Amino acid sequence: MARSVLITGARAVAALDLARDFVAAGWQVHLADSCVSRMARWSRLAAEHHLYPPPRQEGEAFRRAIATLVGEKNIDLVVPTCEEVFHLAAPSLRRALGARLFAPDLATLRQLHDKFAFARACDGWGLPAPESHLLESPADVARFAGEASEWVFKPCFTRFGDAALVDPAPQALAQVTPTPAAPWLAQRRIFGREAAFYAVAHHGALTAFAAYASEWRLGGGASYAFEPLDAGDAAALHDLAARLSSSAGLHGQFACDVMIDAQGCPFLIECNPRATSGVHLLTGSGTLARAIGEGVPTPPQSHAPAYLGPAMVVYGLPQAFRERRLRPWWHLLATGREAISRPGDRWPLAGALADAAGFFREGRRHSITTTAAATRDIAWNGEELD
Repeated sequence: MARSVLITGARAVAALDLARDFVAAGWQVHLADSCVSRMARWSRLAAEHHLYPPPRQEGEAFRRAIATLVGEKNIDLVVPTCEEVFHLAAPSLRRALGARLFAPDLATLRQLHDKFAFARACDGWGLPAPESHLLESPADVARFAGEASEWVFKPCFTRFGDAALVDPAPQALAQVTPTPAAPWLAQRRIFGREAAFYAVAHHGALTAFAAYASEWRLGGGASYAFEPLDAGDAAALHDLAARLSSSAGLHGQFACDVMIDAQGCPFLIECNPRATSGVHLLTGSGTLARAIGEGVPTPPQSHAPAYLGPAMVVYGLPQAFRERRLRPWWHLLATGREAISRPGDRWPLAGALADAAGFFREGRRHSITTTAAATRDIAWNGEELD
């Protein structure tokens, strides 16, 4: 009998790609979220779809719904893709799910998600991270005003990079008002090349890895095209990922943003203890599913880039015209793999556009950005969870 996997956060493209990989590996797939993902539901993929209450607003109902779903569907493995991972790791639900939840405990997740805690942990583990200082008051911020160009300022809990201040003007820095309940950090600015990696670990041992960079990104920093790094940079980041997974004893998915300085030295900037777009460089034949579900190491990643088709048209094409980069834009489309759709399964593209329109309307309704609306019901900023 096929084993069953519950993939949560179905709104994410990574969730759909993971679902395809688990189907290729012979698993029975269930996709679930607290909002309707048309992208996933309009796919021809053989999967069951489920809704659960929004974990941020209805935590107790969410935990009951997950426990019921796992029991009724005989789920063998729960694989989070978005920030619902923190709510799944809440102590009471963690006890109910046990080893079925493919994620670290909440304390470890917090250490990775909190940007200052992660920088401090890297220091303790002997991993390269920029000098970082906790900011809990406007007076803490003012200490850096005279050399603000040498520092990056950001909340300890944030996502998509949309709140980070790099070389801020004095007026912008003066508006940063952290508190002990909502702290920021000042992180020494590393001048160099941006990169990222996605990885999977089983009890501290790396089983999957992909390193990539992107010159195609939204204003806040989120990328929509993913180009594998060259062998030298990828090897350096693989070493960092292996050391991080071993030092933290990680069991689950994790990803890091990295800066590579002028000397070629990589620095860990922040960590996302969940799936990210690096998934798209590893899926297709079931090997990533086996790395997650069975701890079987994946072969080396593909050297073909991946991209999100709608974003490459809506955002990438205007950027290509502005920067006179039509040739690289077209080359990426011609040589890369579109992550949302597949031959014979093109409707998820339309579903992704419908989902994006829904988050845009949700953002307008609550006077927040579209990206903030996309995580409004799942975001976790360090609050206590039962």
